[in-house]
Amino acid sequence: MITQKDVEFYKENGYLLVKGVFNQQEVEEMRKAVEGIIARAAQSKADYNSAWQGDFIPAEELKKLVLKGFHDVHYHDASFMRAVIHPQMTAVLTQIIGPNVQLHHTKMLVKPPENGAAFPMHQDYPYFPHEKHTMLAASVHLDHADEENGCLRVIPGSHHVGSLPHVGSYYLNHKEYPIKEGTPCVAEAGDVLFFNYLTIHGSETNRSSRTRRNVLFQYREASDFPVENTHFDWGMGLMVSGENPNFTKVKPEFKII
Repeated sequence: MITQKDVEFYKENGYLLVKGVFNQQEVEEMRKAVEGIIARAAQSKADYNSAWQGDFIPAEELKKLVLKGFHDVHYHDASFMRAVIHPQMTAVLTQIIGPNVQLHHTKMLVKPPENGAAFPMHQDYPYFPHEKHTMLAASVHLDHADEENGCLRVIPGSHHVGSLPHVGSYYLNHKEYPIKEGTPCVAEAGDVLFFNYLTIHGSETNRSSRTRRNVLFQYREASDFPVENTHFDWGMGLMVSGENPNFTKVKPEFKII
């Protein structure tokens, strides 16, 4: 899927857009699965708005914005489990992370037409800090994403700066890091944007008449351990590729109460 030049680009810039990882049939299966999750959440009265809160958008405008986001999508539909371990995904992951790759968590993010909420610029690091910083996100595009419908934007090379102070839960000061200054990552359905969890990223509001559906898979190297006991999801630690060299640390220490 990628060349050594692509790997070097990722190391230098902290992100890499890989075209055509998933074919049209696979994209359609995941689109259907996303709509099914939203419908079942509504039927179960478990639906909610995951839009970011904060002063980066005027309060009156913020109230109108919507973001559908649910974690652990691989527990809701098998199409996502197939996607997590897809051969073309692992072909990229093993070149960027190394041979031993673990899943950290999954989630879906849907920006509805015209009022899909913005993502202020931020790093993912504050949510689940790790020792070696191998953690990356693989954002699977299920629709064409451009500037009009709020495609992801990144600041190339920002992962080299290390962790930055965030406000709220959690985003960067929007006056210092306005979303518009990020490089837009325009993508087609089936493309995957890989980016390090220290890479500053965000996205504008969806002002178009088109939905923007993404599924996010977070991965790490098997010997990259968390520095805080935070952000536990079921399925964390599943081996996606290779082997786990740490026999006594093969899964999180969940306690069922």
